[in-house]
Amino acid sequence: MSYASKVKDELSRQVPAARHCQIAEIAAIISMCGRISISADNRYGIKIHTENVAVARKYFTLLRKTFNIVTDVSIRQNSYLKKSRTYSVVIKEHEDALRVLMAAKLIGEDGEVGENLSVKKNLIVKQACCRRAFIRGAFLAAGSISNPEKSYHFEITCATEEKARQLQAIIGTFGLDARIVVRKKYHVVYMKEGSQIVDILNVMEAPVSLMELENVRILKEMRGQVNRQVNCETANINKTVSAAVKQLKDIEYIRDTIGLSKLPEGLEDMARLRLERREATLKELGEALDPPVGKSGVNHRLRKLSAIAEALREKDMEG
Repeated sequence: MSYASKVKDELSRQVPAARHCQIAEIAAIISMCGRISISADNRYGIKIHTENVAVARKYFTLLRKTFNIVTDVSIRQNSYLKKSRTYSVVIKEHEDALRVLMAAKLIGEDGEVGENLSVKKNLIVKQACCRRAFIRGAFLAAGSISNPEKSYHFEITCATEEKARQLQAIIGTFGLDARIVVRKKYHVVYMKEGSQIVDILNVMEAPVSLMELENVRILKEMRGQVNRQVNCETANINKTVSAAVKQLKDIEYIRDTIGLSKLPEGLEDMARLRLERREATLKELGEALDPPVGKSGVNHRLRKLSAIAEALREKDMEG
């Protein structure tokens, strides 16, 4: 089972206790993957289509608990894709459909179908608990989330810009910065920050999925820290080796041109010691001198030797 399927399965089993939250979640599911039909004699019907059995199960359960409505559920197998199934949950009775639509504020008192999910004006998303339920329903109906092992990406696909803006505003009430991108004919509300995806899972009340994501984030962060430390240490080693190679070349050049005995006593000792102990660190070189000197003292002498070698090279080039 994919991570997205695990999240939806967990959310499908989360049934709010309060009726107003149940209605908010029903409203989101109908809004995102439902279709309202009106017959010639003005009788209403509601149908939702989904490829996720968890969504169909949740919607069926909510309708039964909230409105005591028993719906028709049908399953269609795609003949081309044997594993692909489409689940349809249908409210055929006009009175039942009308009760659901009016409670979910998806139909006006004049009978006109529409949506006004303003956070300030609409009662079904006025309370924080109902907004949580609405986001949960929207994600179940039209959302997806990537495997955190690979990347961080959370999205809910909306059929219109208005729906996307409404959903963005509702998510924003929890301090989350969801963005909108147009993909083909759809408007997609999305988030790509790992910390924000953790927060939205908390908003939707998916603690098991949240902990799984947090564990992955911690492991990835630890791996990143180890890799950075290894890279830093490797860079330091390479830098140290390169410096040692240059020091040896400079000292050998001095030896082969004027001879080490021509150097001042402190520099001669340093040069001979470096030739003898080619792989020693600055600290080890300093401790081997008599009298011992610190790393800065060793570094100072090696820089002087390099300057002498450069001067000799320039002199040779001029000659």
